[in-house]
Amino acid sequence: MTQTLETATESNLYSKTKENKKQTKVKRWLEGRFAPVGIEINGDKPWDPQIHDSRFYDRLFREGSVGAGESYMDGWWDCVELDELFNRLLSAKLDVALKTKWAFIKHILVARILNLQNQKRAWQVGEAHYDAGNDLYQLMLDDTMAYSCGYWQEADNLHQAQIAKLDLVCRKAQLQKGERVLDIGCGWGSFSQYAAQHYSVDVTGITISKEQQQLAQERCKGLPVDIQLKDYRSLKGKFDKLISIGMFEHVGPKNYSAYMKSAHNLMKDEGIFVLHTIGSAVSQQGTDPWIHKYIFPNGAIPSLTQISQSCEPYFVIEDVHNFGPDYDRTLMNWQHNFEQSWAQIKHLYSERFYRMWNYYLKTCAGAFRCRNLQLFQLVLRKRHSQLPRYSSPR
Repeated sequence: MTQTLETATESNLYSKTKENKKQTKVKRWLEGRFAPVGIEINGDKPWDPQIHDSRFYDRLFREGSVGAGESYMDGWWDCVELDELFNRLLSAKLDVALKTKWAFIKHILVARILNLQNQKRAWQVGEAHYDAGNDLYQLMLDDTMAYSCGYWQEADNLHQAQIAKLDLVCRKAQLQKGERVLDIGCGWGSFSQYAAQHYSVDVTGITISKEQQQLAQERCKGLPVDIQLKDYRSLKGKFDKLISIGMFEHVGPKNYSAYMKSAHNLMKDEGIFVLHTIGSAVSQQGTDPWIHKYIFPNGAIPSLTQISQSCEPYFVIEDVHNFGPDYDRTLMNWQHNFEQSWAQIKHLYSERFYRMWNYYLKTCAGAFRCRNLQLFQLVLRKRHSQLPRYSSPR
């Protein structure tokens, strides 16, 4: 019996020693990549990560971005300026090194084999993210309830930036009184409401979120706006102008061409289609596994190449406008609002959710800051439509 206990103790000590050696190896590997971009583990700079649990290293090594995000959610590490930490990490291409891990490879393989954004799966996004609760978004966003990048060219605050974005889209679409406008992925009705109020157009907005539909209907009451709970693939009719703001990220590579075909069929020959979407600096099939698991199920960020290739059979690209750095500022404003309002809603959510949401907002801000992510606005018109030269406003 004594010998059995001694053997078990020796085995546990051996396993612990082996684990400690592995953690030390991972830590040294990280330190070697952190140093060139001014990051120090447990350092005194606001972007230095503070590691509270040494198991973090093994979790990061085994699970990549999912391990990094979940260990943060679990309180294994902290960082005051997560946004700047990720700006530096992504600039050092540490994400590329971690993408060799199984979690990312598995997600890419699944994305290539399956259509993660088919019509049935598309509703998962509405249920998982946009139905989280209108109270959260009403406190985090500005009064327009626009959940997309603001336009900060002449704006001093978030509300001004969102109004500027909405008006910019209206001007790019050359909206005229009485036109029929389709708002694909209308959210809480920010564009639909603004366009109907200020440009006297009739708007049909579609969303796959019940929470969004309900609030959008309330916000647009009394206006010529029809908010429908519908996927773009099941819509019929013809519209003068098409608008898609912050929705194309949920379409997926396997559906890009079908999406453009649907837009082509829904738009009149002389129409204009304004597409506003987050963009990736490189073409890829999937997205970050942590974002996929916790924030946007089945999402995918398109590259400009992927967008243009899907457009080729249907549209001429009249204008491309990239103001990606404005999303960094937008996200940091949302994070500030969320932080300031947390006391009002903390009884509805867990501490783990609080950490998850901060991690989401700040790490995405860092990705825009280092220009891994872009914000594209494209103006599209039908091929062979023989329309006059297009001049885009800024």
